Amino acid sequence: MAGLPLPVPDEESAPFWEYCRNGELRVQRCGQCGAFRHPPRAMCRDCGSMESEWAAVSGRGTVYSYAVTHQPVHPAFVDLVPHAAVLIELEEGVRLTSNVVDCAPDEIEIGMAVEVAFEQVNEEITLPKFRRV
Repeated sequence: MAGLPLPVPDEESAPFWEYCRNGELRVQRCGQCGAFRHPPRAMCRDCGSMESEWAAVSGRGTVYSYAVTHQPVHPAFVDLVPHAAVLIELEEGVRLTSNVVDCAPDEIEIGMAVEVAFEQVNEEITLPKFRRV
């Protein structure tokens, strides 16, 4: 993963990355209406509330959508193409963009069952990736 662009935690996303570092998948949930939201943000898009909490989620879900690129979108991806960006819908209904780590891009299918598999990149960033179940 050397040279790949990594997330830069900000005030709102820092707790998400801290939980990932600890091997936990937690997603922001509205303290007013209970709607999950990702990426993290200050205000609920459903009810406008500024209240939120970090709720543990199962880490299980399905492939909702994906796109395979055959040209590197960044110089660090030269040796990684073809590369699949995958939208995972967790059992709780919230969606995360990630990768499926244990299969080739041409094996990915919409509806495929997956579970979280954390990948520690460095001391600060652990990425939530997914594997088939």
